[in-house]
Amino acid sequence: MIYIYCDESCHLEKDKSDVMVLGAIGIDSRYLKVIYEDIRQIKINHGIDSWFEIKWTKVSKGKIDFYLELIEYFFNTASLSFRGVVATGKDKLDHSIYNGNDYDTWYYKMYYLLLDPFTLPNNSYRIFIDIKDSRGGKKVKKLHEVLCNNKYDFNKEIIEDIKQIHSHESEVLQLCDLFIGALSFFHRGLYSKSNSSEAKKAMVERIIEMSGCSLNYSTSRTESKFNLFIWQPRRSF
Repeated sequence: MIYIYCDESCHLEKDKSDVMVLGAIGIDSRYLKVIYEDIRQIKINHGIDSWFEIKWTKVSKGKIDFYLELIEYFFNTASLSFRGVVATGKDKLDHSIYNGNDYDTWYYKMYYLLLDPFTLPNNSYRIFIDIKDSRGGKKVKKLHEVLCNNKYDFNKEIIEDIKQIHSHESEVLQLCDLFIGALSFFHRGLYSKSNSSEAKKAMVERIIEMSGCSLNYSTSRTESKFNLFIWQPRRSF
């Protein structure tokens, strides 16, 4: 059984961002307890409470060594894998042509692009998504339906369920928040600004270094450790 933890950044239609980032970290459920214990030990090693919630917004100069070690832990731990989708041009979407006048339809398409390559027919999966708003329950049910239908998984034997959880319930979900935060920081142009957080720049640089990915371009679809897809809207003429 593979557990997949998903998070999203700048996912609302009118949040004044032209970029939406979706991310997912997958892990064989047999290793989940060890991962939790390892991450909590990393916190303790840095003098941080073991229940401290890891978040991109908390990345700072004072805790940079801690956060960099988390990035290194991910890349050095074989049982963890990441896939991210960066959807650019979100503010220029023409839903009347491609998405049936509906932003939510596009949103589900992006989640499909995130999870479809991550869920293979020879495994079974449980998917956990960070709770964002009160409408999440209906979204999760629809997403489960879309993913299963596209895999002909009508008995839900591949994707067993999708549920919402709070980020404080899972260190793996918190780790996912770091990666989508870094991708959002990079693709919103904050990485190149001279007055941006040096700690967050260092996080982006460490991800680039350890992944071998520039973050500007999609990786191979079959990349298994750090998989990235950069989506751009189709031009309308």
